[in-house]
Amino acid sequence: MRLPQDLVVVLQALRNPGRPRLVGGSVRDWLLGLEAKDFDVEVAGLTFEELHERLAPFGSTDVVGRSFGVIKLRLGGVEYDFSLPRRESKIGAGHRGFAVAPEPNLSDAEALARRDFTINSIAWDPFEDKLIDPYGGEADLRARILRHTSRAFAEDPLRVLRGFQLAARFDFKLADETIPICRAIQPTYPELALERVWGEWVKWAEKAEKPSAGLALLQQTRWLSHFPEIAALQGTHQDPHWHPEGDVFAHTLHCCDALARLTRWRTATPATRRVLMFAVLCHDLGKVTTTAKTERHGTSRWTSHGHEQASGPLCERFLTRIGAPLELAERVKPLVLNHHAHFSGQGSFTLPAVRRLARRLAPSSIEELCVVMRADHDGRPPLYSEEAITRIALLLKQAESMELQDRAPKPILQGRDLISLGFEPGPRFKWVLDAAFEAQLDGAFDDHDTALAWLKNQTFPIP
Repeated sequence: MRLPQDLVVVLQALRNPGRPRLVGGSVRDWLLGLEAKDFDVEVAGLTFEELHERLAPFGSTDVVGRSFGVIKLRLGGVEYDFSLPRRESKIGAGHRGFAVAPEPNLSDAEALARRDFTINSIAWDPFEDKLIDPYGGEADLRARILRHTSRAFAEDPLRVLRGFQLAARFDFKLADETIPICRAIQPTYPELALERVWGEWVKWAEKAEKPSAGLALLQQTRWLSHFPEIAALQGTHQDPHWHPEGDVFAHTLHCCDALARLTRWRTATPATRRVLMFAVLCHDLGKVTTTAKTERHGTSRWTSHGHEQASGPLCERFLTRIGAPLELAERVKPLVLNHHAHFSGQGSFTLPAVRRLARRLAPSSIEELCVVMRADHDGRPPLYSEEAITRIALLLKQAESMELQDRAPKPILQGRDLISLGFEPGPRFKWVLDAAFEAQLDGAFDDHDTALAWLKNQTFPIP
């Protein structure tokens, strides 16, 4: 494993009698062929005071707590965690209900036993270049298996959600013997603080290589029931002519995987990846309440008219349930409500229609909507619709020609313009400005001079 040189110098200073080991995600990622980062170091053979004394000369330290035996050290703008081996035992509910006892002289196997999955229970000795793998984690990595390290797994329900996001990030499956443990602790979900739940969903939404693997894990362990808006998609019918892939849950899984394959998603910022993934996850929630069997052209078919609008409130409810910040819902909901906009109306996309769509989507954008639409299209294997792909491209092209692909139009006329023409400030201002903005969206004017000319020619009735 390649380590930053300044970290190597610190590790050297911890030796004799200290035994520093790299542990956790950096070792796992290195073995998977990924860039190792977020280096965590566990140091046996030193007391807490000795560890702090040896780290202090290298930079700013933050003692998380003697009870946890963790010290954060900042080196060149990067923060590293140094900890002592410790034992943990469950004494109460929630993530604070653990008795933590640092024990500097624990063996490697004893120290690693407290970790969640075998793939995270591997340590690396940087001086002997040796893996320490008492629980077969490397073999499970090769087999892409998530297996609990010990029976202590059941003490923290968050570990199931960790499995959810790890399965999605690396396309892993649960070991057969781990499934019943996850099911047995399913009722302890309410012990989890909302911010911890959100922390795992964020990793799923931002880092997933195969999002469906995580959702399938929740279904397999019966933890999907804690997210009823998503769970209700199971068994919700779709017309097989348009959706040969199965029910709405199956479609949603395909769509999320399709999104994760798109270059536009993979190259986006983490914040944008999060918005797009949750929009795709939630885009068909409304089908649960709108799906019905109807007669069309003499044939009985499943339809879900109005599911876009019905999906909006369910999307908000789900995001609140998992602890998402309000600003995320403000970006996700417009994408959900408008994910069929490429099929609204006939013919080409008119300038007023594109302006109004861009306004409805704010603070999200038409470009982002087109990514959601493409994922929705690709989530119906093996169907491919040339018409849908063409219309998505036409919408984006029209928006780009208007420079509205990544922003909403802004009102040209402001209150100061009304004052300059003799309008008296008051409640009527908003009504006039709203009417002016509607006219702007319709194309009545496109710059400040023509806007003033338009305004001078209007006769506004008192509302």
